[in-house]
Amino acid sequence: MARERWFPVVGAVLIVVLLLVVGGCGCVVWAERGGPKWVRGVARVTLGAGRVARWGRRNRNRQLLPTSNPGNSGDAGGVDGSSGS
Repeated sequence: MARERWFPVVGAVLIVVLLLVVGGCGCVVWAERGGPKWVRGVARVTLGAGRVARWGRRNRNRQLLPTSNPGNSGDAGGVDGSSGS
């Protein structure tokens, strides 16, 4: 029962985040067309947040990749791991 209480809160937070993202993207477009100073500031923050998100994803992907072994590529040849013979 306690879990059901939090679903509306999580939904509201997701809607607010979505609105911030859409608003930030709108400010980026508006700033490209020469918008007011505050729009350019919001656009800078939005672009910076995007860079941070990409950087975080790249670092996380590097941690998830296994270390490479030059002698063994780990590929058995087939999609399901079979060699196909």
